[in-house]
Amino acid sequence: MSTKQQELTREARLPQLDRALATQLAATEYARIADLLDQLTPEQWAAQTDCPEWDVRAMAGHMLGMVQMAASVPEMIRQQATAALRARRRGGLQIDALTALQVEKNAALTAEEVARQYRRLSPQAVRNRRRSPTFLRNQTMEEETDGRWTFGYLFDVILTRDPFMHRIDITRATGMEMLATADHEGVIVDDAVHEWALRHGRPVVLELSGPAGGHWTFGDGGNAGGGGEHLAMDPFEFCRVTSGRAPAAGLLATQVPF
Repeated sequence: MSTKQQELTREARLPQLDRALATQLAATEYARIADLLDQLTPEQWAAQTDCPEWDVRAMAGHMLGMVQMAASVPEMIRQQATAALRARRRGGLQIDALTALQVEKNAALTAEEVARQYRRLSPQAVRNRRRSPTFLRNQTMEEETDGRWTFGYLFDVILTRDPFMHRIDITRATGMEMLATADHEGVIVDDAVHEWALRHGRPVVLELSGPAGGHWTFGDGGNAGGGGEHLAMDPFEFCRVTSGRAPAAGLLATQVPF
């Protein structure tokens, strides 16, 4: 690892997205999720996802739990405190305890109730994320598997990437269409691509197909003899691979949090 990469590892991660754009992405992603959940059939709710312990219904329970947490500060405190206590008592990562708690919390709801609550609470989640005060956004947190994050990075980036990645999971599991637009999915993918390149710090040319894709050259990867990898793939498969959901080799083994 280069000195620059070591410094980046020690530093708390900051969001690279403009805050207004991050808010727009959050609102659109929540709306896309709500529309998708409204369209699912009973058979699709029961479909197995790439997350081994979750069918679509369980995954949606976690996703609703994240929105419930973002929409209410007391709920955020309750969920975080309960998850921390469970992780200490039972072992394992706090994030795993949190997601399990969210699935459990919403398990008694019908699929229709999950979809309805997700749509109802999403606007408040967006407002709370947008209104998060600067002093909180600048605070750092120790992420169990990824070093230090600022709360601004959590609010602006991770809380949008998480439902985006789960939308990929659900569409793969159910055969539904995954929307691919340059002004939404493409922006989320672009942000993930730039973070991935910063994390590995190596020359590379990356080509991702379709409206959500693009062409990126990092370092001297595009020069003759530059020695960088040349990679071409589907943008959503890139997200699956770099999230750890699919086998990876070379630079694609560098993971990005979703």
